[in-house]
Amino acid sequence: MNKTLTTIFALAVASVTAVSQAQEVKGDINAGEKKIAMCIGCHGIPGYQASFPEVHKVPMISGQSGKYIASALEAYKKGDRKHPTMRGIADSLSDQDIADVAAYYEQHGKKATELPAKPTREPSAQVAELLKKGACVSCHGDNFAKPIDPSYPKIAGQHSDYLFVALKSYKADAGNANVGRNNAIMGGVAKQFTNAELKALANYLGTVEGDLQVVPQSRFRR
Repeated sequence: MNKTLTTIFALAVASVTAVSQAQEVKGDINAGEKKIAMCIGCHGIPGYQASFPEVHKVPMISGQSGKYIASALEAYKKGDRKHPTMRGIADSLSDQDIADVAAYYEQHGKKATELPAKPTREPSAQVAELLKKGACVSCHGDNFAKPIDPSYPKIAGQHSDYLFVALKSYKADAGNANVGRNNAIMGGVAKQFTNAELKALANYLGTVEGDLQVVPQSRFRR
């Protein structure tokens, strides 16, 4: 009897897994290339800065994990991320659009070289303690560029001022309609630190060699 129940349970799990995989929206790189007009005006310009909620470079997304890009856009769409401009863009995208854009940027400017397991630039003793306290490598992986889950971001080499703004957003008041990110894991991590400590972490991570880059793109696409 137990053997029969075990077999039935295993088949049920396999069936649910198969359905879940079948329902997952697959991104198309070529389709994505035709849907990025709303992205290139910020993310395709080297040094481009946003002014809200404070002046900072917009994040590099070329070479980022596609599943993370999709997850981030879905979070803006749901309101878990509250940046007004990004929420407006995400609201205009279908699930297929999100999958296509994410697939495009994952391979956009992708580097062929393998990154080292550990950053070549060692952190200061203070930052090393902060990284340990936040257990950053446990999620973001070797070199902070190989996340343990593809829905987590690569953060090595990301603009430090953006990282600082992003980290602070996890500490924002939940009642703020325009600023903040709702994520239980990152909220718990960020709230352990002062803003000065978050800035020290961001400044170091921005110096680590990574896969992310800005690939210049024309605002005007044919």
